[in-house]
Amino acid sequence: MKQYEVVMGLEVHVELATQSKLFCSCSAKFGADANENVCPACAGMPGMPAVTNKRAVELGIAAAIVTNSEITRVMSFDKKSYFYPDLPTGYQITQLYAPICKNGWVEIETGKGKKKITLKQIHIEEDAGKLVHDSRTGTTLVDFNRTSVPLVEIVSNPDFRSAEEVVAYLEKLRSLLSFAGVSDCKMQEGSMRCDVNISVREYGSDTLGTRTEIKNMNSLKAIAAAIEFESGRHIDALETGSETLVQETRRWDDNIGETFAMREKENATDYRYFPNPELMPVVIDGDWIERVRISLPEPADLKFERMTVQLGLSEYDSKIITGSKNLSDIFDKTRAHFDNPKEIVNWIIVELLSIAKGDNKGEDDISIDCEKFAKLIELVDGRTINRNVGKKLLVKVFEEGIDPAEYVKEKGLGLISDTGIIEDAIKAALAENAKSVDEYKNGNAKVIGFFVGRIMKKLGGKADPKLVNELLMKALSDR
Repeated sequence: MKQYEVVMGLEVHVELATQSKLFCSCSAKFGADANENVCPACAGMPGMPAVTNKRAVELGIAAAIVTNSEITRVMSFDKKSYFYPDLPTGYQITQLYAPICKNGWVEIETGKGKKKITLKQIHIEEDAGKLVHDSRTGTTLVDFNRTSVPLVEIVSNPDFRSAEEVVAYLEKLRSLLSFAGVSDCKMQEGSMRCDVNISVREYGSDTLGTRTEIKNMNSLKAIAAAIEFESGRHIDALETGSETLVQETRRWDDNIGETFAMREKENATDYRYFPNPELMPVVIDGDWIERVRISLPEPADLKFERMTVQLGLSEYDSKIITGSKNLSDIFDKTRAHFDNPKEIVNWIIVELLSIAKGDNKGEDDISIDCEKFAKLIELVDGRTINRNVGKKLLVKVFEEGIDPAEYVKEKGLGLISDTGIIEDAIKAALAENAKSVDEYKNGNAKVIGFFVGRIMKKLGGKADPKLVNELLMKALSDR
């Protein structure tokens, strides 16, 4: 059997984190009611002039910087003609002749080591609307909220040879762009989507095979599965002649685990690109680029290095925190109120993520008052309350936004540190469990945990665990 090589290039669409749309003042916020954020301009009404969103250009510059791209000093917009029901003008405003940047690169790391993925270009464009299919009535409705929401499309060269490389690249892009504030990159909300262009050729050949495009993928798991299926389909076609491969656009059905043909793949000439005469070119000078560069937050890789080297945190913990811009922000904001990095990381990873998971929220969707979160951690660290009480309070901070210090005072949840009260509870527990005392004397150290549990129960869970252990060991040694 011949040996084949999979060759892939990606087109990644990333929704820019602007308040308004690319060419009008309508809100770009996700989750609004259908057609709530629409005006005559983004609905494509005749005679409505487009006005370029300056913030979108700045975020495009930021995307160029973090992907090591060459920024175009005079960029312009073009019209790309095609006809979809959710594209009201019959064309998309995009960039072909003078995109915002070209010739970038992103370094990824897989099990085979590091690799540089080169970028052909990044261009700014407007999004289309959304078709809503109603299976009950057999009708299709159009929601124009997303129309003219600003995107950058990041076009790679055909540098990918495996699904592992594709996933590593998408994860790296998500980290670079989210930490730079370019986008929230929430794939589940469609703010980061990927088209995979895939072909197969014999090893050693420098001629690309027939290319197909898998359209609008928004899940890393689905992308990996689609690549596996589509590459297998290509190889089977080349080996057996079971079908003739044609250049086409295909969709992925996650339920069936297969790709299906949507339409023949267009060429650039089919889109009839031409410069948009309604939009003036945008001049991007060196001062503007420098202002954007200076404003960029600390990237994930540098933050990881700082957390491990300067703060002494483990690589495992640091990787989790820097794997999400939201978790990273929670860490920084909490630390601003209580500077104990190890305790904060421990509470985020062990407790906060567990509560969020139970509430069906991902890392990027967690919202908590970091000042109150810091107060809670400080109460436990200072032994005002024990950790078990702290865990229960964290749920209330997360769900209800309570002030932990005030709540502890109102409910009398502070630690019992009175040695007399604790010693009385210990005496009672030992007297009630004489058999377990004998077991301890005979070398069974496991009963210590049993006694601590009994004593804590007698004291309503509010005793200082460290003091309980100390006084318990003394009481047992005196017997």
